[in-house]
Amino acid sequence: MAAEYYTGRALAILCPTTTPDDMTFSPLFRIVKPLVVCGYLLFTAAPVLSQDLPFQLFTNDLIWYSGEFRSERVGGIRSMDDGKHYTSLENSKWGSTIVKYAYKTGEAVDTLATSVSVFGDSEQSFDGYEFSSNERAILISTETEGIYRHSFSANFHVHDLSNNITQPLSDFSLGKQRLAVFSPNANQVAFMRNNNVFIADIANGIETEVTTDGVVNEIINGATDWVYEEEFGDDNGLFWSPDGKFLAFYRFDETAVREFSMPVYGQLYPEPVVFKYPKAGEINAEVSVLVHDVAGNVNVPVVLPKTEYIPRIKWGADNKQLILMTMNRHQNILNLVMANCEDMEGNELTTQSIWEEQSSTYIDLNDDIRFLQDGESFVMASERDGYNHLYLFSTDPAQPPVQLTSGNWDVLEVYGVDEQREQVYFTSSVQGATQTHIGRVSFGGNMEVVDETAGTHSASYSNSFDYSIHVHNDANTPPVYTLRNRKGNVVRSLKDNAGLAQKMKDYYAQPKSFFSFDNRAGDELNAWMITPPGFSEDKEYPVYVAIYGGPGVNTVEDAWGGANYYWHQMLAQNGYIVVSCDPRGTPKRGKAFKHSTYKELGKLETEDFIDFGKHLQGLSYVASDRIGIQGWSYGGFMTLLCMTKGSDVFAAGISVAPVTNWRYYDSIYTERFMQTPEENATGYDDNSPVNHAEKLTGPLLLVHGSADDNVHYQNSMEMVNALVSANKDFDFFAYPDRNHGIYGGNTRLHLFNMMMDFVQENF
Repeated sequence: MAAEYYTGRALAILCPTTTPDDMTFSPLFRIVKPLVVCGYLLFTAAPVLSQDLPFQLFTNDLIWYSGEFRSERVGGIRSMDDGKHYTSLENSKWGSTIVKYAYKTGEAVDTLATSVSVFGDSEQSFDGYEFSSNERAILISTETEGIYRHSFSANFHVHDLSNNITQPLSDFSLGKQRLAVFSPNANQVAFMRNNNVFIADIANGIETEVTTDGVVNEIINGATDWVYEEEFGDDNGLFWSPDGKFLAFYRFDETAVREFSMPVYGQLYPEPVVFKYPKAGEINAEVSVLVHDVAGNVNVPVVLPKTEYIPRIKWGADNKQLILMTMNRHQNILNLVMANCEDMEGNELTTQSIWEEQSSTYIDLNDDIRFLQDGESFVMASERDGYNHLYLFSTDPAQPPVQLTSGNWDVLEVYGVDEQREQVYFTSSVQGATQTHIGRVSFGGNMEVVDETAGTHSASYSNSFDYSIHVHNDANTPPVYTLRNRKGNVVRSLKDNAGLAQKMKDYYAQPKSFFSFDNRAGDELNAWMITPPGFSEDKEYPVYVAIYGGPGVNTVEDAWGGANYYWHQMLAQNGYIVVSCDPRGTPKRGKAFKHSTYKELGKLETEDFIDFGKHLQGLSYVASDRIGIQGWSYGGFMTLLCMTKGSDVFAAGISVAPVTNWRYYDSIYTERFMQTPEENATGYDDNSPVNHAEKLTGPLLLVHGSADDNVHYQNSMEMVNALVSANKDFDFFAYPDRNHGIYGGNTRLHLFNMMMDFVQENF
């Protein structure tokens, strides 16, 4: 559930106690006709009359199927080594092209590769590309097949820019490759295939087997297992040393991990997909790290103190700095250890600790660590003072770190370190939890915000940090892409999405406004609201509450919402007030706020959502008995708790792909916040929806994909059992062979149409 996305959804129904003539936003209701169903007056749209409206109508077809509201973007940007140019992969009906641009002018200065120059075929497209360190060769991937959230396999090709010769990385008949990466000297490519590691020599085509013991669902070499990929956020397991003499790689022994299987129904006899999935409290894979000496063609194990997890492998300035992050099972002790590969002793590589950090709760893993070329220091983020801030650490553990940033706000992501100017670039919540701004801080602690305009800022920097592709958006403005210089000044506009912004005016999109309220504990919680066209405080409106509420995700951000935004606008056009709030446990407000839900996931968040519902009930323009709620994944979990524990507040709800009992979810995510079921049985049981089914009183729609490898279909099956045992009426729908995202073809359109139907029948 790491980096889990929030998908706000809504339920559309018109006020049953009013007539079109009573509605303040009467122009909209020229197209409606009354329909009495079970004593309630409903209204159904007649699109053929939509030309009578002063604005256009959002529809599910337009939002989820047509691509009508697709935004322009600047993607696939890669800075070249000189810091003055960047490349972009551009696909069209004429094939793929890798184009070189000048940052300063934005002009295309060269075409480096095309489908024709690489394959002699304009119909053969590129899925991705990577340059060698000398930028004389390109590693091109084709025929990509996704595996899990990050992982994929593909056919890789090496294209020599000097002579336009292309050769396959390996014999494709042996299977597709994964995680292919050039060596720093650009002479070799390491990759993983069939759970083993290989190195291909580009010049002579010789392929070396680095490992031979890989077996599916037993031994993984060179990649991570499912739970590392999902919860530590990376599937890569291959790491070249700075000079290419050594290749460090992961080895996972998952033999003892229990298997999980999911049937695939799209065939005569459904065959199960079987993979290793360690659930909370169960056995994890045994993880180790080996270093391959390229010249000697030997693998040397790295000796570590006993540890449960090795979530990161990195190289520092040279071969003397192989850095491993290790964590205990509770994930509240983080160690950085270093090995010197130039000083191997016999058949093993020893390590020494360079930093240790402990927490009474847990430590959030991040990639905000940069080792400097002096070989003596590194920049890393830490929550040691109660907020996530940047520190300059020494590789000598006896030296205290120097704090670079400070204040009651969090560093969110580090973009990089400009060592020449001794500055660190990063994003933060310095302007508040609803905002994201780019900052830079010197090694001396002098900090500035690059652009203080309200909203959400992000950037992709050139290698020299002289230029950046800057993206700015806010809750009511689609992304604007600009090229900026080192000072943050705009050099030129790249994409402004002016056409999409005009469409929002044509569709009379209503502004998203931000507000706050106090929960029962006295905490001020952030929220937003979208009101219907022609909103009047003299009327009463039904409310749709869009939620997520879990660790690592904010729904209340001053940021463009994409498809969710259009969906919420559609609901507003149908007479709904749409709202959301961020409960305790969500990020960007410091460690105490974020960690307040430790060992009791669901308890405080449910209280906060119930308090939010009661706050809404106290507003004169809210129909207090018609507040609906919907969430996906963690939001689905919260929806079920709100529909049971908060049944006196929430009238109906839709829960999509929910966790219903944390005992069914994976070890790394769940135990980070809950410890193990054996250690914290009441924390698991007291806030699992399956144990509160008897409290359900309102209509509920439960939805799940049968091939959800993340939050297993089992969760909804157990919720169904609990509701049946409690003799509760509810609606359930399964999407065969769909994963956690529930998409593909007409799937999303079908889902959202079904949700609308459910509301019309049950609210």
